[in-house]
Amino acid sequence: MTSPMIQKDIVIACKIETIKAIIEELNGDYFTLLVDESLDVSRKEQMAVVLRYVDRKGFVMERLIDIVQVEDTSALSLKSAIVNLLSQHSLSLSYVRGQCYDGARNMQDESAKATRYLEACQTFKIAFMLHLMRDILGITDELNKSLQKKERDIANAMLLVEVEK
Repeated sequence: MTSPMIQKDIVIACKIETIKAIIEELNGDYFTLLVDESLDVSRKEQMAVVLRYVDRKGFVMERLIDIVQVEDTSALSLKSAIVNLLSQHSLSLSYVRGQCYDGARNMQDESAKATRYLEACQTFKIAFMLHLMRDILGITDELNKSLQKKERDIANAMLLVEVEK
C-alpha cells in the first residue's frame, strides 16, 4: 500500500502529463474557455477551467485543464486566475476566441452595473447635456482650428473669441 504522500505525487504527475497531452493536442491553435465557479465541500471558492478546441481530425474537444481555488468569484479575481493558469501552461490570451460562463452571478453583477449606467445615460438630463456640448463644441470649432494653426492670426482669433461670446 502506498503512502498518501506518494499517492499525491502520482496524482500531480498524472495531472501534469494529462495537461501536456491536451496542450500538445491543441497544437498552438485557437481555443475557447469554459469557466464555472462554485464552493467546494470546505466552502472555499474554486473555478473549473475547460478548453474547447478543434483537434487535428476536425472534432470539437472539451478538456478540463484545471480546478483552481480563487479568493472570490468577482470578475477581476476570475480574470486574474484565468490569466495565471494560461500563463502557467504557456497559453496566450490572444488565442482565446470565446468565453463561456454558466450564467455566472458575478458576471450578472457586472451586467447589472452596465444596465444602471445605460439607464443613467438615457435620462433627459444626460441627453440635454450631450446636445448642449455638441452645440458648444460646434460653435467653438472655428476658434479651436484658428488657434492650432502654425501661423496664428491673433487679430482673427480675437475676432472669433468675440463671435463665440
